[in-house]
Amino acid sequence: MSLNTELVDKWIKDSLAEDIGDGDHSTLSSIPADARGKAILKIKQEGTLAGMEIAEAIFSTVDPSSVFTAFKKDGDSMKYGEIAFEVESHVHTILQCERLVLNTMQRMCGIATLTAVYVNKLKGYSTRVLDTRKTTPLFRYFEKEAVRIGGGSNHRMGLYDMIMLKDNHIDYCGGLEQAIDRAYQYVQQNKPGLKIEVETRNLDEVARALKTGKVDRIMLDNFTPQQVKEAVDIIGGKVETEASGGINLDTITEYAATGVDFVSVGALIHQARSLDLSLKANTA
Repeated sequence: MSLNTELVDKWIKDSLAEDIGDGDHSTLSSIPADARGKAILKIKQEGTLAGMEIAEAIFSTVDPSSVFTAFKKDGDSMKYGEIAFEVESHVHTILQCERLVLNTMQRMCGIATLTAVYVNKLKGYSTRVLDTRKTTPLFRYFEKEAVRIGGGSNHRMGLYDMIMLKDNHIDYCGGLEQAIDRAYQYVQQNKPGLKIEVETRNLDEVARALKTGKVDRIMLDNFTPQQVKEAVDIIGGKVETEASGGINLDTITEYAATGVDFVSVGALIHQARSLDLSLKANTA
């Protein structure tokens, strides 16, 4: 991963400011300012490791003299009792960064672990699983990175990097073709190369969207697997296809068997459970 350093640096500073406020008085009152020490990250649950690069960035941003030694890497499987990394730094830095590192990594590990379960269900199929914009405000970058680490694919990052005409856009615009035409003209005039995806609610809309010749991907929203198969046959590979809406671990392979290109699953992020990690002083 190549970190978006500008975004990550700002997030680190804002997150620490929220936590530290006018001072980490527990540490200030008990630890000399020049004290240095080591800490290790202990893994307490099985899963997929994620957030190592972010953790290193947190420590090094606060204290550039920090020495971060990784024993595992993002995407590795992890087991109870393993050590993910050791950090040597000023003790003040370790204690002030501890909760931010743990909160971030525990959340990312949970998402990566759940994503890996979905990805495993797709073995043998060409279908890829996508995340969605159902993310935590100001934490989306890290949640989507966790999906990628778990083997999933990222959908658009936000409203700016792809046009997605959903039901509300279509209804407000007065119809499917009108929305597509306006989006297409907008792209030609303002954002050449920006892809257009349109949500469809039935097979008639699929055929109409395809007929315009102006979209790059057709979303099949709340279609049954049989309906998805019919839609994929209608589209015939002319544009990308995406199934969406209530797809879960019990049904994802049935959707993949239709030959659809993508399956989007908001649950990768909003249903993931954080995994248990701990940062402990290494005084040995």
